Amino acid sequence: MKLNSLSLANFRNYRSLDLEPAPGLNVFLGANAQGKSNLLEAIAMLGTGKSFRTSKESDAIFNGGDIASVTGLAEVRAGTVRLSCSIATTPRGTRKIYTINGDNVRYASFLGRARVVTFVPADLQLVGGSPSARRGMLNVALAQEQPVYYRELARYQKTLSQKNALLKNDRVDEDLLAIYDHGLIEAGTHLMLARAHYTSALASAAAEVHSRWSNRAETLEVRYQPDVAFEVPTQDAVAAAFGARLRERSEAERVRRIALVGPHRDDLVLGLDDGSLAAYGSQGQQRTAVLALKVAEYSVMRDRTGEAPLLLLDDVLSELDEQRADAFLDGVGAFEQAFVTATHLPPRLSGGKTWHVRAATLTAA
Repeated sequence: MKLNSLSLANFRNYRSLDLEPAPGLNVFLGANAQGKSNLLEAIAMLGTGKSFRTSKESDAIFNGGDIASVTGLAEVRAGTVRLSCSIATTPRGTRKIYTINGDNVRYASFLGRARVVTFVPADLQLVGGSPSARRGMLNVALAQEQPVYYRELARYQKTLSQKNALLKNDRVDEDLLAIYDHGLIEAGTHLMLARAHYTSALASAAAEVHSRWSNRAETLEVRYQPDVAFEVPTQDAVAAAFGARLRERSEAERVRRIALVGPHRDDLVLGLDDGSLAAYGSQGQQRTAVLALKVAEYSVMRDRTGEAPLLLLDDVLSELDEQRADAFLDGVGAFEQAFVTATHLPPRLSGGKTWHVRAATLTAA
């Protein structure tokens, strides 16, 4: 896919901006705090409908404003589509408004109409960071790829919240608890199966990329680690295993007053030559593994959807040595369109279209 135009109004430090990105590579150069990352955040919101930088999205509204908007015209496989995401402050709090070709839509319909893969410096902590970061990576990729995944994820999270609230009571309504557990099994089974199939593709792609980069012929392992173990990835087998695990941990959940079983406790295991990458991998080995993982995320989304996503690299190349930066750029290969922020122009990014960014003003190089 390609983004043909981007318009911002009262978004972050941009009062107003109209930009026509080039096909292929687009580079935003400038010092820190000038607005480079804000551009990538805006583009990402056209795909995910959410900020990858903050959960308090009212922060994205220009100081003193009531509403911020991001609008883009994109070429996708189905044709040209105009996408808009607005953030408004109201007396009741922050409200998000999504439109497709001028028509208001629900978030679930907006999500994934344009697909993006982002790579930010914080992603280099995926190896040693918390499981929630790795689950988040899976959720963002799968929600863009499969509309039903987001619906089941939202259903699971709502039911989980209801169950946790119920478990806080001194006396638990057993009938209501059974209803919540049934809902968790239905939605959770879908999540676990989707994660298992996706991780299988991700693991194969990441291992292949990593093998080309490793001078020591190391083997990268990416493995889905569900909280509920199951023998075979079928709906019946996973649902049965989930139900059995809930019964096994029922008393512990009552004692601790919180749900202890389910895909909200899943993880992604990263290993190198059968050892834990977090425990035994050097910083260089961990960074190489994350690079391979992000290249794999890009290629899997492209292969499974039949369309290349937008590639967004937020000042990440400056975090890498020249060898790893070159390897990453070779790995993503002939991307259809990419957006890169940097404080200086890396040697390998001499082509494409370059803009200098200063105080929310873009000047073509």
